[in-house]
This record gives sequence, structure tokens and C-alpha cells, in this order.
Amino acid sequence: MNVEKLFSMQKALDQHIEKKHNLQEENLFNRKVLALLVEIGELANETRCFKFWSVKPSSEQSVILEEFVDGVHFILSLGLEKGFQEITEILASENKHVSITDQFLYVFEAIQQFSGNPSKDTYITMFQAYLDLAILLGFSHKDIEDAYMKKNEVNYERQKQGY
Repeated sequence: MNVEKLFSMQKALDQHIEKKHNLQEENLFNRKVLALLVEIGELANETRCFKFWSVKPSSEQSVILEEFVDGVHFILSLGLEKGFQEITEILASENKHVSITDQFLYVFEAIQQFSGNPSKDTYITMFQAYLDLAILLGFSHKDIEDAYMKKNEVNYERQKQGY
């Protein structure tokens, strides 16, 4: 996955949004953390991995992937916020011995750790945990990058339409 390219695209989108909404002087870190947590909750809801009481199947993979890349947008944005855009590669550990539910919980924990201690190490751990989740969900780096680019265009269009 070309993380440098994604950081560059996210930086342009963030600048566009911040300028449009006059947020250049705002500290958006906590709002972005909360937005990321909400997006990951929405992703979990689409997978239905935790809904042991229901027989309804998960959403289609395309819907789950779109929800997944919403999280990627906020993870990249948080990295930019803390000046970590020099990171060129994030590798998933590909630990497939964990359930999807357990990985979601680990991702939430990693976000909380990053929120309380926004260091480069906790950022990388959070990003890796999220990419590990992608693998469990069946997504490749190419899937993620392609979907990110599509959603990035959608996000610009939404801004033009007053989203």
C-alpha cells in the first residue's frame, strides 16, 4: 500500500475541509479520535461479527470495505495531525489466530492508547492493528488503496454539495 500517496491525498482533503469550515486554528485531534471510534463501530455493525443473537448475514464485502476505508481516512488524518506523514510503510502482522471480534476490541484499545499517548510508536501500533483487521475481513492492501481513492473522491464531492 502506498502510504505516502494516501497521506498526500488525505492532507489535501483535510486542508480543503479545514479551509471550507474555517477550522485552520482548531485543535481537531479529539474530534478525529471520536470520529475514528464511531467509524469503526459502524464497520463492526456492518460485519455483524458480534451479533451472536442474530442470524442476519453481514453486509456485502463492498459495503464493509467502504466502511473500512472511512476509518483509514481518519487514521491518516490523525497521523498528519501529529506529524507522522514521513511513515512510508505500515505492515500488518497477519495474525489470523484471532477472531474478528477480538481484533475489533484490540483496535479500539490501540486507538485509546494512541489518544492518551500520541507517539509515533502508538500510531504505528494502531495503524497495524487496523490493517490486521483488514486481513481478517479479507481485504488486500490493493483493495484498501483502491477503495480509499474512490471514497476520497466521494468525500470531495460531498464537500461541494454541502455535506
